[in-house]
This record gives sequence, structure tokens and C-alpha cells, in this order.
Amino acid sequence: MKTRILAALTASLLATTMPAPLIAEAHSEGASPSATITPQTRSRELAGTFGGVRVPYTATIAETILSGDDGKQEAVIVTTSYVKSPRDTSRPVFFIYNGGPGSGSVWLQMGAFGPKRVAIPSDARDDGAPPYPLLDNPDSLLDVADLVFIDPPGTGFSYLTKGTDPGKYYGLRQDARAVAEVIRRWINDNGRWNSPKYLGGESYGTSRTAMVVDELEGGTYNDVGLNGLILISTILDFAGREPTPGNEMAYIVTLPNMAAAAWYHGKVEAPSVEAIAEEARRFAIGPFATALLKGQDLPADERASVRRELARLTGLSEQYLEQANLRVTSQRFYKELLRDRGLTIGRLDARYTGVDYDNAGETPDSDPSFYGIDAGYTAAINEWAREGLGFETDREYQSIGSLGASWDWSLGGRGRNAYLNVAPFIGQAMRQNSQLRVFNAQGWYDFATPFFGAEYSLNRFGIPQDRITYEYYDAGHMMYIRDEDRAKLSRDLRAFIRAR
Repeated sequence: MKTRILAALTASLLATTMPAPLIAEAHSEGASPSATITPQTRSRELAGTFGGVRVPYTATIAETILSGDDGKQEAVIVTTSYVKSPRDTSRPVFFIYNGGPGSGSVWLQMGAFGPKRVAIPSDARDDGAPPYPLLDNPDSLLDVADLVFIDPPGTGFSYLTKGTDPGKYYGLRQDARAVAEVIRRWINDNGRWNSPKYLGGESYGTSRTAMVVDELEGGTYNDVGLNGLILISTILDFAGREPTPGNEMAYIVTLPNMAAAAWYHGKVEAPSVEAIAEEARRFAIGPFATALLKGQDLPADERASVRRELARLTGLSEQYLEQANLRVTSQRFYKELLRDRGLTIGRLDARYTGVDYDNAGETPDSDPSFYGIDAGYTAAINEWAREGLGFETDREYQSIGSLGASWDWSLGGRGRNAYLNVAPFIGQAMRQNSQLRVFNAQGWYDFATPFFGAEYSLNRFGIPQDRITYEYYDAGHMMYIRDEDRAKLSRDLRAFIRAR
């Protein structure tokens, strides 16, 4: 099981690879094309204390059927909603999903915002073996907003019916259209058209947010007004992903992450992670970027000066940096930083360390910050959905995996985009909606979606800067696994939602 999940992670986890087709077998399931599916709905009346406030709420797990133009039932989408009782249409509602593409909403639901959470170690240790305690979550946002967790097609318990073309749902635009339809249907079915509305996700979920906001507000006819976009571990501009020859941007946006990780593991000196990150930002966008862009015209004395500062910031030796031509990939950094200790560091969260089969390789065997948490989350969502909420299914919950088809990374059906950047959709929505605000949350130790890359993509022209809130956390990609950061994220988002 874990081997399968990790293999899928390499291909698609949380939008952290370069845009490329996911190589997998076409996959759909469910009833035969001629059978009619009756959507399942299960509800429970519950109560809990969130943000210090006692809140009675209705928890509902339900299936929404999406059909094609010919009336054929094509996709079964599962949502899990938590709505304060009695219903108050003036309350904000927050639509939430995770990333991948291919990830279910388990991570944000059972780790951050849902009324229940799984208890795993907060200090970057492996989650070990079951049982994994399922606890009340006082950091849930139910005191300030109703919550709707969405598992897009092919994730969680959601699936495509037999005979459905995966190409209709598995792609940037296709996925966004499906999610937007589910949101519209939920708003209509629950009488929430005039409620304040927030939309957001994690990792590829931030890319999805940019696409979904374009579906909801991007046309001349904007039928769903939004109050806020909540971006957690942001990836919008894909030029900053793993480098290809000639593309220097990935080295620039990941350098501050290297400095932060080196500081955490005692390889460099600075008064704080904030201080070393700021030094690295300035160096990355200044002398380092200049040196990389000069290519083979870089003078020897300038090269030596850049190499010395790069060594000081990253904790790597000048010899290693010279051998790497000043360009160290993230994968090499995970292996090299603590080679002298016989350890590797995590990609999703550089606080985690692992032990490889041997210490001679160039890149790690696997990511210790993923295999350190995956089992606990999968167990939690299955227990809560099946036992806690009464959802009945023989399907396996897809916490993270391939989607069973090649993901379409093109925009507007014009073929694959050489330069994929979805941030302009957010800028357009903000320009057309004068009250739309953006919240951006980043972990210092996240190499999957580097914080400097998020800052770069949101700082481009056309995106109003006075309506963006940036917050930072002392963990990695899923900052909420650290208890202190889960509480901080909850406080920060309460303030963001209340500030409307």
C-alpha cells in the first residue's frame, strides 16, 4: 500500500512536479453505463467547541452526480459539509479541497479545519503504526464559517462512471469546471447565494483555486461572487519547479528554502529563520540571479564571490557548489546537506530526516516527510467517514494517487502551454471584484511549493497587492501537522474571514 502511494506521489503529489502527463492506466469505476446511480447522503447532528465557542452543527457526507450533455451520469463527487445549526444564511461558507492533482481533501479536513483531526507527532517524527487517535479539533473554523470539503473527480471517494472519458475531467480547465459546478449546486441546494463565500485549497489546490475563480467570476456573467481566496502552500507559476537545462528560475526560488533548511539543521548561523530567509531572498534576486543569467560570461572573480556567499547561506561546501556549477537541484540538496550525519531531509517538510539504504547516492531513496504522516491520515478519514458519518461504500479512499489518465496541463484548448502560470486569473478576479481578498500561507521548510516562488508569482503586475495577506509557519508543506502552526493558521484565518 505504502509503496503504491509513494509511487503515485512521485508522479503527481501536490502539484510539485513540472507540468507533465501523469502516466497511468485509464481508470473509471462504478455502475454500468446503463444503470442509474442514486446519490447517497448521510447526516449527523453533532456539537463541538471551536475557537472557544460551543457550536452545534450538521455534518453531511453526500454524493453529487455530474452528467454529460447526453444525460449520461459521468462523475460521482463526494462532499463533506459542516454547517452550524440552525442554518444561518448570513454566515460565511468556505469551500475547501486539496491538491495533487489526485489528492483527496483528507489532509485539510483531518489535519487542519475539520471538527475532528488525527493526532500524529507534531515534532517531525514518523507517525508509526495504528491506532491513530481521532480527536476533537478546537482549531476548526466552524465558529466563523460553515465548511464544505470537496473531493474532485478521481480523488477521495469520488469517481468516474464506467465508459466516461477521463479527458473530460482530468485537466486544468476540466477539473475546475467540475468543481465549480459542485460549488454552484451546493450553494443552490442549501440556499446560500447571498452568504459570504471563501474558496481555497492546498498546493495544486491553489492552482485549482485560480482556475475555479476563473470559472465562477472570470466571464462577463459572474454568477458566484467570492469574498476571499485562501491559498495554502501555493503553486501558481510552474516555471519555478524542478529545473530543466536553460531555466534558471527554479534555482532562484528554491535558494531561500535551502537557507531555511540549513539554518534549522544547524548548518548556518542566523538569529532566526526569518532573518536567514530574508538574506537569501536578497541574494537570490540580486547577485545570484545575475550570475546565473550571465551564463558562461560570468567572470571568475564574480563566480568566486557568489560561490562563497552561496556556501554561507546553504551550508554546502564551495567544492560541491563548484562541481554543481553553482546550480544545486532540490533533490541533490536533500541528500547533500546532512550527508556528513548519514541523513537525508524531507521534501514536503525539511524538518524531517531519513536514513537511506546507503550514504553514497546523489538523491534520497524517498521522502521522509511523506512516509512519516500518510498512514495516520488514511486511517482517520476512513474511520470518520464510514463509522462517524455512516458513509457506505466498498471503494478505497484515494488520499493521493494518479488519476488514471494523463492530466491536461493546457489552457483554453490550445495545446500544452510552454509557460504555465495561472496567477493572472487571480489578478483578473481581484480587478473585477473590488472586495475580493487573498490569504497566502507558506511553511519555511516546504520545498514542494517554495515560499519565495509563491511570493514571486503573486507579486507580478495586475495583482492588487493591498488585498493580499502573507503568513509564514515554522513547518513545511502541511504546516498544520505542527500543533503550534495549526493553532496559528486557525487564528490567522479567523482574522482574515472576520476582516471582511
